[in-house]
Parts: sequence; C-alpha cells; structure tokens
Amino acid sequence: MKSEANQRYIPLDLETRTAIPTDAAAHFLHRKPQTLRSWASLENGPIRPIRINGRLAWSVAAIRALLNGEAQ
Repeated sequence: MKSEANQRYIPLDLETRTAIPTDAAAHFLHRKPQTLRSWASLENGPIRPIRINGRLAWSVAAIRALLNGEAQ
C-alpha cells in the first residue's frame, strides 16, 4: 500500500513542470519544508529557489541534478 505522501506526488522523473512548490521539493529531497525555506532565506542551501509573486518555486532540473550527485 502506498503512503499518503507517495499518492500526493508524482514521481520526479515524470514531473513535467519546470519548478515545483516547496512541499513537493522537500518530499523529493527527503527534507522538511522548513529546511528548504531556511535554505532560501539564508541563501546557503545546495540549490536556490526562484520567487514567483513572493512564493518559492524549486527547479526540477536542479533537484534532479542534486539527487544525481551533480554539482550546481
């Protein structure tokens, strides 16, 4: 049986959006959303978000590269 989180997010390799919200990015990176918000605020994380109308959006390409061990 799939967990609730796995039912809520499509697999990253099937993701068609170029950027995803913080909660989805945190799910794929196995971090809490607040950790990603901290990365954005302090500008010290392994990836940086873009801001769209004051909201954070995380690049799917950057997340894939990070998970594949590629340097940013």
